[in-house]
Amino acid sequence: MAKKLTKKTRDLLMNVSTATLCTALFKVGLKNQFIQDVHPVSPKGRNMVGQAYTMRYIPAREDLNAISVFQDPKHPQRVGVEECPKGHVMVIDSRKDPRAASAGSILVTRLMMRGCAGVVSDGGFRDAPEIGNLDIPAYHNRPSAPTNLTRHQAIELNGPIGCGDVAVFPGDVIVGDDEGVCVIPIHLADAIAKEATEMTAFEDFVTEEVKKGRAVIGLYPATTAKAKADYAAWRKKTGR
Repeated sequence: MAKKLTKKTRDLLMNVSTATLCTALFKVGLKNQFIQDVHPVSPKGRNMVGQAYTMRYIPAREDLNAISVFQDPKHPQRVGVEECPKGHVMVIDSRKDPRAASAGSILVTRLMMRGCAGVVSDGGFRDAPEIGNLDIPAYHNRPSAPTNLTRHQAIELNGPIGCGDVAVFPGDVIVGDDEGVCVIPIHLADAIAKEATEMTAFEDFVTEEVKKGRAVIGLYPATTAKAKADYAAWRKKTGR
């Protein structure tokens, strides 16, 4: 059975930044987990966390992508929107091509109403202002009004994809914040969430000290006995 994201790990990932996660991933040798050129449609001030459900586009071919294809109940884009599991993030491989929309506000609204955790595309979304007002995190390259059929053909659901130069496998853990989106292999999720939580505590301590006027040398990273003792005292005081 495929590994599932636990509530404990999900809760930890809701409170760490993608920047910290990328450093935690780098510590275990993964350097290319931040999806490139993908940004929030609108900042939500909270994290997006969920396992990946993927959709892959290939270049559209005119004889196969008339507007009538949407009448087919088996059209992969429509099926994907209805199948993406609750709590999952739909991740779309649009070949980094935002010249046509990966989806629009109606489909993203449907994902929201079905309880999906978010949607990510390395292409664009149409109806971006409406999507930005929805209560679901959405990430794309830039707004794009033309229908996907003018550039993209939905060809496969829930297989391995590339999104913004990052490999995404179904079930990988997707974390987004107001900065961007990173991908955590599911088998590393528990360990990365714990490490990033520890790193966040330390970085919060360092930030407080720097705001007091303290120099970073010896503090960040903590290489002096005083810095280590001060951090231990801070953790005891704050309960972190």
